[in-house]
Amino acid sequence: MFRCYMLKAFSTMLYTQTYIKCRDNQNTHVRLAPFSLVIKVYSEDDTSRALEVPSDITARDVCQLFILKNHCIDDHSWTLFEHLALIGIERTIEDHESVIEVQSSWGMETDDRLYFRKNYAKYEFFKKPLDFFPEHMVSISSETNGILNHSQLVQTFLNAGSCPEIHGFLHAKEQGKKTWKKIYFVLRRSGLYLSNKGTSKEPRHLQFVTEFSDSDVYTLLAGRKKYGAPTDYGFCIKHNQSGGARGLKLLCADEEQIRTCWVTAIRLFKYGMQLYQNFIQPHQKQKASPVRSISENSLVAMDFSGHKSRVIENPTEALSVAVEEGLSWRVWLTFF
Repeated sequence: MFRCYMLKAFSTMLYTQTYIKCRDNQNTHVRLAPFSLVIKVYSEDDTSRALEVPSDITARDVCQLFILKNHCIDDHSWTLFEHLALIGIERTIEDHESVIEVQSSWGMETDDRLYFRKNYAKYEFFKKPLDFFPEHMVSISSETNGILNHSQLVQTFLNAGSCPEIHGFLHAKEQGKKTWKKIYFVLRRSGLYLSNKGTSKEPRHLQFVTEFSDSDVYTLLAGRKKYGAPTDYGFCIKHNQSGGARGLKLLCADEEQIRTCWVTAIRLFKYGMQLYQNFIQPHQKQKASPVRSISENSLVAMDFSGHKSRVIENPTEALSVAVEEGLSWRVWLTFF
């Protein structure tokens, strides 16, 4: 426990010192190059593995390392999760997100974890949008007075100039109370709103709840037991710098499809085209793989880490070594 605490403290100290002041000019800031630190990642069976990584490593980079080290089949569904046990919530860390930035918001004495496991639905909404967005919950926002064409649903979310919206009833936990109240909510690009008059979406009846530039959407792990949620399909909005449960905006849907719709829409509104780029990036790399020349085929992988050099005959081991070497060179080169 003490070792884990010191690891968190050391990682946070390094991260928070990303900027330093020059001695000759107190108003000038110099950005430090990426450094190396250790992260701990858990698998589904709660076994863990520590890795030394550069400070700018992304969630996709971590997943690729674990796929190679664990000899997993890369079907593009492996995902890094942020698991906050104390408050009973977790979320998918998007492939482009900085893992160290995620960890920087964790408390020192909390059992917050990174989990490596599969999430088949991570980008499934790009392939089957109708399964994620029920027709009765989606429309063009009231300003345009239109009906959304489901065949172009995802494109509408990705287009910053369009105004799709999600609407419907959710159970909301009243602030400072143990009770939950069923309220009509409207989700737009500008944020989440609740209606204080039935299902009215008139501006005078909509009350602003939150926006998502500094917040993330999480699912509740044991909403009934921990928060007295009326169903098992709870989720919440958490500000990035909020550590405890007090700042959570707790919501609950009546069924899984409804929760999935809200959570997916929030992800799309928050990240937009970046999510689509994350989705297509692995497929683009596969298509862009060049044909090896005869001279390239004659090359072999070598290991020079021991007293004697050796040929690495196992292709999986060779690829793993190559990735690790690439990461170590990224760290080493930042000091020159």
